[in-house]
Amino acid sequence: MQIKIAAKEVERNSVNKMVQSWPRTFSARPWILVGIAGILLVGLYLFHLQAQIDSLITSQTHLERDVSKLNSLRRKQDPFQHRQAQFKSNDVPFERDLVVIYNRVPKTGSTSFVGVAYDLCKPNAFHVLHLNISANMHVLTLPSQARFVQNVTDWREMRPAFFHGHLAFVDFQKFGSHFQPVYINLVRQPLDRLVSYYYFLRHGDDFRPHLVRRKHGDNVSFDECVQQNLEDCNPDNMWLQIPFFCGHAPACWEKGNEWALEEAKKNLLEHYMVVGVTEQMEDFISLLELTLPSMFRGAGQHFALSNRSHLRKTSQKTNPLPETVARIQQSKIWKMENEFYEFALVQFGHALRKAQTPGASGAQQIFFYEKIRPK
Repeated sequence: MQIKIAAKEVERNSVNKMVQSWPRTFSARPWILVGIAGILLVGLYLFHLQAQIDSLITSQTHLERDVSKLNSLRRKQDPFQHRQAQFKSNDVPFERDLVVIYNRVPKTGSTSFVGVAYDLCKPNAFHVLHLNISANMHVLTLPSQARFVQNVTDWREMRPAFFHGHLAFVDFQKFGSHFQPVYINLVRQPLDRLVSYYYFLRHGDDFRPHLVRRKHGDNVSFDECVQQNLEDCNPDNMWLQIPFFCGHAPACWEKGNEWALEEAKKNLLEHYMVVGVTEQMEDFISLLELTLPSMFRGAGQHFALSNRSHLRKTSQKTNPLPETVARIQQSKIWKMENEFYEFALVQFGHALRKAQTPGASGAQQIFFYEKIRPK
């Protein structure tokens, strides 16, 4: 029995020695553990990453909500300033974003002046646009005013732009526009304008000499018209320059309305960069060239040397007799229109003298900035 046990023990020891003598080239258990650990680490990293993403999304949502509240508060406090800040963020240079509106009064030499703008638009790189209103009306309906304001405000592709047309003044701010165009205009002595229009309807002008006007063939002179108290020479017909500057309010077009006169003066001072007079158109153009050179560069010389200075001259116009003038000047409408003309003449004369005076107050005036802080 003991011999058998001893034999088995010997055999077991032999087997163990044989196993121990085999080469240990592969062991599966450690690699399995490493793989499991790697998977766990990747899972933990993905979980952490997802948590970070969720946190960023939550923060972004809160930030957008806070910014929205802040913008809403700013708009309530000053809506125009907020919209203007958005507009200025486009960083467009002033001269390339310029919009000039010339709401031209009929028979004030406007065709001659606009001809200069058309000649200069290509070399000075700006657009000229004629506003043609149906039925030759001088006022727009309220919806049409709103569309006009929106067109001028949003039509950035046309800038710099020079708009012109027989249109009464439109206040852009009234319609909530953040953009304010540069208004300019020309006025003329009221009786001269009426006499010119009277003969224009009968004989036309040299701009389109073959066009037949609605009073063609009527050879009654302006003096005869006044003597006969006819409608075409009624002093009430001079009521035009005041309403053009007054605007679209019904009172502006009520002949002899005192409020309309004061409103026209107010708008001229507050909304018009410069208002010239027909009798000094060359000075008017020179002042524009000094003030807005990017658009009117070379305008003065061009006007003086080209044929634009007399582009549209009424044919067969006869100046009225002194007694006719004295009779017209007794009317209330002439007195009001002449008061507005004289008011505009004073403003233009002041601006012109300042611009033509060299040194401290003129076109050669120098200004600079200093003591700028922080450094």
